Amino acid sequence: MPNIKPISELRNYTEVLREVDQERRVYLTRNGHGAYTIMTIEESDEYDKLKAAYKLLTGLKRAEAQADHDGWLSVEEVEKELGVDR
Repeated sequence: MPNIKPISELRNYTEVLREVDQERRVYLTRNGHGAYTIMTIEESDEYDKLKAAYKLLTGLKRAEAQADHDGWLSVEEVEKELGVDR
């Protein structure tokens, strides 16, 4: 069950922070609407890694679709583009 609190609860921020751990976030509301999330640094780092992986996979999928549409490059074309000498 989500842990939802009004932002005014931050007056007692030490109590609010005690409720945050790897498994539980605290969601803060302002005027009855979701405004902020408090999470651990570890969870934030994991979120950043997942976001980066998603961005990479999305770019690869887009590149593959473009290559399927426009045609793939040969090894020689790639080496020439990269300036690789054999």
